[in-house]
Amino acid sequence: MNNLVKRGASKQFEEGAEALPLDHVAIIMDGNRRWARERLLPRAAGHQAGVKSLKRLVRYVGERSLKYLTVYAFSSENWQRKEEEVSYLLKLFSDVLDDEFAELAENKVRLRFIGDLERMPAKLKNSMLESMENSRENTGLNLQVAINYGSRLELTQAARAIAMDVKRGLVDPESIDENMLSRYLYTADLPDPELLIRTGGEMRLSNYLLWQSAYTEFYVTSTLWPDFKPEDFDLAVSEFSHRNRRYGGD
Repeated sequence: MNNLVKRGASKQFEEGAEALPLDHVAIIMDGNRRWARERLLPRAAGHQAGVKSLKRLVRYVGERSLKYLTVYAFSSENWQRKEEEVSYLLKLFSDVLDDEFAELAENKVRLRFIGDLERMPAKLKNSMLESMENSRENTGLNLQVAINYGSRLELTQAARAIAMDVKRGLVDPESIDENMLSRYLYTADLPDPELLIRTGGEMRLSNYLLWQSAYTEFYVTSTLWPDFKPEDFDLAVSEFSHRNRRYGGD
């Protein structure tokens, strides 16, 4: 991965460009807790600042007419954190959904949650399902929020679902190929991301979009997520626009 990742960009993406050179950006929003720790603040303050950063970016990429933005909000491994922090995060998700959905709808954002939603508290799960249904016809930015998401879990569930359909006689094993497996993923109707941005400087995927990122370009910045601004997004896009994407070729 080290050969795929660069920390800088050659120049900032030009403002006022007619179109972005890509359709789908995925982001690993890392660094909330470190941001708070550096400021001697509680972890909750870092998560709150992270929400502000996401809201700022969603508004910006919507103005730039990005088609798809997929962000990693809560992994299936995050349940292992301290119970107090997990409870706070779940409440924060619920509060943000209640407070921000109207603005998202006003801006024609289509909101989707990808992941295993069955483990979510009932009230939060119902709010997520309702928000997805209510924004289903929106024609602006497609915003996917990965919550209780893990790529290995996603692939395991897809394999299980295919096996069940084979058992029912709905699928011929000889017909199973990459396209079919993709249709059983949470991202079934989405294009693969062309660019994956990771904030916070870590050089790993953290079980995020493993299948979908097979040919995705990676961009890692040491900027912590709460400090990630539209100009940082432009730097990542500028770097992407100068890549020579070979898709495994020479």
